[in-house]
Amino acid sequence: MASVQSLTSAVHQRLANALSAALPESADADPLLRRSDRADFQANGILALAKKAKANPRELAAQVVAQVTAGDLIKDIEVSGPGFLNITVSDRAIVENLAARATDPAGRLGVPQADAPGTTVIDYAQPNVAKEMHVGHLRSAVIGDAVVQLLEFTGETVVRRHHIGDWGTQFGMLIQYLEEHPHELDHKASEVSGEEAMSNLDRLYKAARGLFDSDEEFKTRARRRVVDLQAGDAKTLAMWQKFVDESKIYFFSVFEKLDMEIRDPDIVGESGYNDMLAETCRLLEESGVAVRSEGALCVFFDDVKGPDGNPVPLIVQKSDGGYGYAATDLSAIRDRVFHLKANTLLYVVDARQSLHFKMVFETARRAGWLGEDVTAHQLAFGTVLGKDGKPFKTRAGETVKLQDLLDEAVERATAVVRDKAEKVGLSEEEITENGRYVGIGAVKYADLSTSAVRDYKFDLDQMVSLNGDTSVYLQYAYARVQSILRKAGEARPAAHPELELAPAERELGLQLDRFGETVLEVAASYEPHKLAAYLYQLASLLTTFYDQCQVLSADNPAEVVENRLFLVDLTARTLHQGMTLLGIRTPDRL
Repeated sequence: MASVQSLTSAVHQRLANALSAALPESADADPLLRRSDRADFQANGILALAKKAKANPRELAAQVVAQVTAGDLIKDIEVSGPGFLNITVSDRAIVENLAARATDPAGRLGVPQADAPGTTVIDYAQPNVAKEMHVGHLRSAVIGDAVVQLLEFTGETVVRRHHIGDWGTQFGMLIQYLEEHPHELDHKASEVSGEEAMSNLDRLYKAARGLFDSDEEFKTRARRRVVDLQAGDAKTLAMWQKFVDESKIYFFSVFEKLDMEIRDPDIVGESGYNDMLAETCRLLEESGVAVRSEGALCVFFDDVKGPDGNPVPLIVQKSDGGYGYAATDLSAIRDRVFHLKANTLLYVVDARQSLHFKMVFETARRAGWLGEDVTAHQLAFGTVLGKDGKPFKTRAGETVKLQDLLDEAVERATAVVRDKAEKVGLSEEEITENGRYVGIGAVKYADLSTSAVRDYKFDLDQMVSLNGDTSVYLQYAYARVQSILRKAGEARPAAHPELELAPAERELGLQLDRFGETVLEVAASYEPHKLAAYLYQLASLLTTFYDQCQVLSADNPAEVVENRLFLVDLTARTLHQGMTLLGIRTPDRL
């Protein structure tokens, strides 16, 4: 596969070679190269090396400069301040590098794959059976999906897992109610919408809960039903399956709205690990990792104590023999490590569950299921807040339904698209489709452009704004390039390395060059917000470029027009690829 070495990497290599030649004992020293506002790059590593070698930093810097092989890559290199190096690359190097990216036969814009890809099992988008998805489910789904795209793009083998809540005592109540009201989940038509499925489930849940709270005899029957479910009674399991199937109709409709692929085989809920629970407990107890305390099977930790100062254990099995979340999560780890052969386990789960996962991972490590060759990581995320800075709720104080939120985002975005539609000549069908892409993109980008660990404010007015750090701004930047390419007539994008670049062209080119290393860095650290920041900066530099450099001007020589078309075309392709990795569409006309 053809990957393209970035200019940063090429300059770094030349400096490292020069350092080794000037100071042989510093063979593996890092020149500490970074982007600079004084030149294209600045290297700061010589100061520390001079101190170590008891040398004058400016003199050492001059010696390094004398050893640098400039070639076609480096146009200028000078010593600055106490021993910094300011480096400017040649215009030719920038354009040739971008030309190599543009013609990458693999269509990856020269982005390399990770050095040592492995297998990651990622646990994300975890709704609960028979319950409406709310705004809290949004972050796990959106962040998880972006990380999946990024890891797969960099060559990782990714196994998706949606650990849905499909087991527990509440199912006794639901199944018993369905047994006594057998037609509650019947469908009027052969095709049933997600909305109708959720409406059925919601109605049944409320009725069953009402009866459970008010009728002692029903409560007794419901509790017996839990025993039947856990014992694997065939009739009870068949009714339980009805709830799972009905819920999946609803789940799939929400994920489709989110423009997200969720595959049925990837949905392995709590129930999927039932057969492993007893063995998980036995293995932990026999190895001494877990001990019996007041009848319960517990794992204790030195650094986990309650407000009273006493140790708080992870309870794997309750004193009545029942299993909690810990037993399921530990069984899932065993399955993912020994059956799915994962090197990395990634959990996209609310930060409020951090203590639980810390204890689960430490237990698995003590048991020998996690180690140097297999690591587990919780990609914890913060809370979605309303404009008032408090957890996002409806006016009535209820949790906001995800479906309602997405519908409103699409409605707002469609109004924004319609506002400009006449100018572009969009059909009603295109307005509807683009409204969906812009609305869902706006919601995803607002989430992904914030560091996952931070809370963020859900403000639809801001999300669908054409100004500022929004996905709409990026989508319009992409569409604007497509418009220019359509107007170009006979002129075609073509790289001209012999041309001198204007400052705005250089800045745009240097940013395009950073795409590959940004993608690898973001995938390795699971930080999609850094890719969002890169794309926003790219779109901003494109705007500056438009302001300062006319693309289709009759006053410009043909090669200048072609080179500028080449620059904007590669920018659009980079925006498209980056947005795709975030799970966001880029319509050609907006």
